[in-house]
Amino acid sequence: MSSSPLCHGVPHVKGTASGGLIASHVELSFWGGVDPQTGQVIDRHHPLSGHSLEGRILAIPGGRGSCSGSGVMLELLLNNRGPKAILFERREDILTLGVMVAEEMFGKAIPVVTLNSVDFRRVLQLHDTCITVVDGYIFDKEAPGALHELSECRSNIPSLLTTNVQLSDVDRKFIQGEYGEAARVAMQIVLRMSELLEVRELIPVTQVHVDGCIYTGPGSLLFAEKLRSLGGHVLVPTTLNSISVDQKRWRAQGVDVTFGEAADRLAKAYIDMGAQPTFTCGPYQLDSAPKLGDQVAWAESNAVVYANSVLGARTMKYPDFLDIAIALTGRAPKGGPHIDTNRQASLIVRLHDTERLHNLDDSFYPLLGYHVGSLASNQIPVIVGLESLAPNHDDLKAFGAAFATVSSAPMFHMVGITPEAQTLEAAIPVGSHPPCLDVAIEDLIPCWDTLNTASDAQPVDLISLGNPHFSLKEIRKLATLCQGRTKCDGMTVMVTCSRATHGLADQAGLVQELEKFGVQFITDTCWCMITEPIIAQSPNAIMTNSGKYAHYGPGLTGRKFYLGSLARCVETACNGRPVDHHPAWLVRKI
Repeated sequence: MSSSPLCHGVPHVKGTASGGLIASHVELSFWGGVDPQTGQVIDRHHPLSGHSLEGRILAIPGGRGSCSGSGVMLELLLNNRGPKAILFERREDILTLGVMVAEEMFGKAIPVVTLNSVDFRRVLQLHDTCITVVDGYIFDKEAPGALHELSECRSNIPSLLTTNVQLSDVDRKFIQGEYGEAARVAMQIVLRMSELLEVRELIPVTQVHVDGCIYTGPGSLLFAEKLRSLGGHVLVPTTLNSISVDQKRWRAQGVDVTFGEAADRLAKAYIDMGAQPTFTCGPYQLDSAPKLGDQVAWAESNAVVYANSVLGARTMKYPDFLDIAIALTGRAPKGGPHIDTNRQASLIVRLHDTERLHNLDDSFYPLLGYHVGSLASNQIPVIVGLESLAPNHDDLKAFGAAFATVSSAPMFHMVGITPEAQTLEAAIPVGSHPPCLDVAIEDLIPCWDTLNTASDAQPVDLISLGNPHFSLKEIRKLATLCQGRTKCDGMTVMVTCSRATHGLADQAGLVQELEKFGVQFITDTCWCMITEPIIAQSPNAIMTNSGKYAHYGPGLTGRKFYLGSLARCVETACNGRPVDHHPAWLVRKI
């Protein structure tokens, strides 16, 4: 047979692999979308749902959603449940970083290749056939052994003393190990990601938010404890994302001891390296939240989008593991949204018929965020037409979290609302004419139907609130809605929030008031990490006001979901099932 390659791409991680191709034209979030212990795709909204990645060569345009995808990738590689190679249509930071960390820290890696759009589409046609990857070369059959000589017989890990990145004297000392082995490994990771991003300069950051403290499996713990044993200690103020258990209550909640202790150990490893035990996916709610123009390094997809879009701070969508590497060095790649030109919109989304929204409820914002994220899968959008609605910070949080669930873009703009879009012209490149998509209210109906997977007749036994973490204002609103009401028997209502917010709510008497209604509070963790026994097996549905959780929840829990406003969630808590399907504002024009 011919040894000519079908095509050739850019090998971000070199190597050779052969296997059956599993391919999709839709981006995939590994966190919440792939089970790290089995390799199965569990995102019930994805075309590959139910398929296994183990032993296959995966072709997808790129990743999306959570920054924890790098953690899932590490777990898959360490337990031999992952793909044998990955082909992307565009450069992919999060998943590639997971492979690089596996290589740097544990000597395990798979080829990672980016193809141009034409070649990627050709490869998609080979779904379910055997292909071979040799560095950046793609063969459409099992390649003869001689072709494997194309793969260089040397270590994949580059010597970064010859990097193209401009290095300061301090940077060179990091690489040479003068600040310890943990700092050396961390700088190696930072520079490899800088090379991937084609960045030629590093910048100092004022703070880091670490998402890698989520327990994805033994690999995430092994990584953190190894950094700690090598003497790792953060050099800039560092906050921690939600962890996988409520650290104060997990034993009383019946969480498996092995899992709970592992999650506890992981949190302790990061605290021992100097991070603050904030344990929240909403670091923008903390007093330490950055200000307009601050250069920071945040992970956690909703937090990144909020920081860039609403606060006007500057951060890439940093993958898990790169976050702590930056914290250990204080240095980050000068690319992505750190730079003015990379913060400008390349897509205009114009919302029509907002005059009809006089009866709007808060389910509008997660639904709109989900729709806009679907339209702008990897583009920064600017939304026009929301000025008169004046969304508050919780509305923008809900929008951004749903947006980040289905888009890989690190931010959005809203004309007249977000700080870098006081006008449309301010949000787009000078003299440019980005494509414009018109959105009518009824265009949101398919998204509503997608996220409401439960049938109208299905009863509910769990109300899930706080994804992302509830703010004090939301807790206060919930208390007002529950006042004078009675929760029906057999209904569980749970709120996740940060320790800091819970403390403020407790001081204000809101916790006691809501506990009388029957609300249970969970701190430290968040719904994307909560499983059995807190979420019991049940034929009944779960209701949430979170577009993010309505998307991930079916795959994470195996249960059907309703999405609704906070008021509808309280109504359901009292009645046992939603009062109707579509909200009053979401109706087709007649």
